[in-house]
Formats: sequence, C-alpha cells, structure tokens
Amino acid sequence: MPRAKGGFKTRRRHKRQLKLASGYVGGRKLYRQARNTLEKGLTYAYRDRKQKKREFRALWITRINALAREFGLSYSRLIDGLNKAGVAIDRKQLAVLATDRDGLFTELVRKAKSALGMEAA
Repeated sequence: MPRAKGGFKTRRRHKRQLKLASGYVGGRKLYRQARNTLEKGLTYAYRDRKQKKREFRALWITRINALAREFGLSYSRLIDGLNKAGVAIDRKQLAVLATDRDGLFTELVRKAKSALGMEAA
C-alpha cells in the first residue's frame, strides 16, 4: 500500500495556522513553533476571558467601597442595607453611580442606612 502524505489538506491546514501566527516574533514562520504558540495563545485567551470578569468585579467593588466609606458605611454593610431595602442593582451599575458621585448614589446610601436602622445621612 502506498504511503499517503496528506498533500493538499496538510498544506492547507499548515498555511491556515501560519497565517494566524503572522505578526508573532521569532521563528514563528516555522509550522511547529507557530502551532505551539497558537495553542498556548488560545489557552491564555480562554483563561483570561474568565479572569477579566473577576478583575472587573473586584474593581467595581473597590470603587463602591471607596465612596461608601465616605458616607460612613463599609461595602458589605451597604450591600446588606440595599438587599434589606429591596433595591436590586448590580455591582457594575452601582460602581457607575459611585464614580459619577451622582445624587442617586447618595439616595441609595440613605435607603440602605434606613433599612439597617441607622440614621439617614
């Protein structure tokens, strides 16, 4: 039985991966190095899509906490007060209000404090 080398299909697959690796530095014009780099890059991309969500949530919480402390509340007490007051707002939107220092954030803090039984600021 004759040996089948792949020919057209192999060349097409190699060219596709080399095209994706264009712009990479080093010997990435070589198929084996290009393939390894692409696999590693795709692994990082998958991992970092998950980490991006974690990092943004941490950033939002930091921003909310910074402004909540100016009103005499910690982040956890603010969130607890908002939950008890029945205010359903996610961290992303709350962080936008906190950075803009809108009067709406002050109103939310007032609601949270009254739900916690503290004096309104």
